Amino acid sequence: MVPQMKRILKSIVPGILLFSLLQGHCLGARGSPEPVVRVAILQGARSFRLKIPGFFEIIDLNKKKVIHRGKNLNTTVTGYKSGILLGGIRCRSFKIMVKIDDTDGLSVDNRNFKGDIRLIAKDSRITVVNDIGLEDYVKGILYHEVSHYWPMDALKAQAVVSRSYALYQKRENASQPFDLTNDTYSQVYGGATSERYRTNKAVEDTRGEVLLYQRQVVPAFFHATCGGHTEDVSLLWNLKLPPLKGVACDFCKESPHYQWHLVMTLEELQEKLSAAGKKFKGLENISVAGRDPSGRVIDLSFGTGGFAQKIPAKDFRNLIGPKLLRSTNFEVTVANHDVVFEGKGWGHGVGLCQWGAYFMAKQGYTYSQILHYYYPQTDVKTYRF
Repeated sequence: MVPQMKRILKSIVPGILLFSLLQGHCLGARGSPEPVVRVAILQGARSFRLKIPGFFEIIDLNKKKVIHRGKNLNTTVTGYKSGILLGGIRCRSFKIMVKIDDTDGLSVDNRNFKGDIRLIAKDSRITVVNDIGLEDYVKGILYHEVSHYWPMDALKAQAVVSRSYALYQKRENASQPFDLTNDTYSQVYGGATSERYRTNKAVEDTRGEVLLYQRQVVPAFFHATCGGHTEDVSLLWNLKLPPLKGVACDFCKESPHYQWHLVMTLEELQEKLSAAGKKFKGLENISVAGRDPSGRVIDLSFGTGGFAQKIPAKDFRNLIGPKLLRSTNFEVTVANHDVVFEGKGWGHGVGLCQWGAYFMAKQGYTYSQILHYYYPQTDVKTYRF
């Protein structure tokens, strides 16, 4: 290559990369654009530890210009009244991007991440958003959502589901500061620290594959154990989709979460209700006031002094705690001032039953068969980025 051409390319390539980055795409191994998802990995932090072992640059996202370049950063990041401090680097902006050399990565509070990060400051608190290529994002999820020792077809099914869910959320949250969070309210994402060989292989073997219904990416919800029947999505959220109407499931009967129980005193229950703004005096009884076709409770009736008040079961589960009241598929009785819940399944019940997928894979079902079972009328297609 002639020296003049080298100089021209050297001057225009950084601009191309910056434009691509700001548009929400990154360049894949073969130069094809891959979707970038924006994952909030910290929210409202007063400070955090940032380590970058390689080259980096800081971009003011409001002015869309590079304001600092450097190498080997290891510092505490905090907010201040005029912007963000990265140790001795003072950024007079409340919205910056730290762009790194992809081969080196970075760490936030000792957890490693690929991609870049955006820092959004408000009232001296910082939200950290990891801008990460879709495939690397899915690699950072699987270890937390299913065991990497599970059958490969169960892992592949989860990879397709998690990829589909991420693309759906990217579309739905396009106007928001981030697409997803890194917790159970979205998908548990641990960055590069959470990658394992078998889960990475499942992602690579299904690269780009998503669930489509009428050519649209499906909001591929999932949960641990359905307890016998998955749930109709319309009963929980403002969605009506034939692939998410719910199906019978006999595959998860051997799940460790198929059956559960919880015992609370009436006084403990009343305290939890009061803390959530539900004021009851002299709570005497609690009973089921309706079930949906999957067998899950719709409403609960609470009796006090001859009066009864209803609370939706999904709201009741949230205020008790979803790790305690594992699903809304339960029976409830009151005996000797104790409230006894006997339930089945863990999770909201919509979409993929993860333990059902595990046992299907153990029986020889392929990941495509698993997906078509839990999401009927869908197609598994390679998404064209």
